[in-house]
Amino acid sequence: MLAKISSGKSVFGVLAYNKIKAENENATVLYRQKMFDSEDGKFSMKDCMDSFYPYLAENNRTEKVVFHASLNPNPQDKLSDEQLSEIAQASMEKLGYGNQPYIVLKHSDIKREHLHIVSLRVDENGRKINHSYEVARSMKICKELEQQFGPVPLVQGEREFELPKPINYIVQIRYIK
Repeated sequence: MLAKISSGKSVFGVLAYNKIKAENENATVLYRQKMFDSEDGKFSMKDCMDSFYPYLAENNRTEKVVFHASLNPNPQDKLSDEQLSEIAQASMEKLGYGNQPYIVLKHSDIKREHLHIVSLRVDENGRKINHSYEVARSMKICKELEQQFGPVPLVQGEREFELPKPINYIVQIRYIK
């Protein structure tokens, strides 16, 4: 499994990217933590923004408030939605974001299914969550999750070649209705 974690300033941009994927039927919501749930169970930017707002309103100093992770199992893996949800929850807990509001979406826009997790880097009191050594910790967590949940481990060299390309949220936003 491979994790790609990024931070950013625009909650709207990350949510818009996922909304486009959901509208094109390339993404589905698997899990919500402390998030409003739309009546139809589908992805809703309004529900996400309403869920994040209290955390953002308390914060006035953190510049990059967005936590966005992509969890990429080995392409050979055939994991159920329940297993993927459990992997996402375990990952967030181990990274220190277990009490945060977050949404997990399964993307199927490339050859392998993978997860996107959107959350905030500020807690309910507006304080920044410690993200020191997050990349190194996420690699260790991925190895632990491979052992715990049984996904096929990536062999040496695949971790570097399987990195997803950075997302240009500005380009993606133009296409929202």
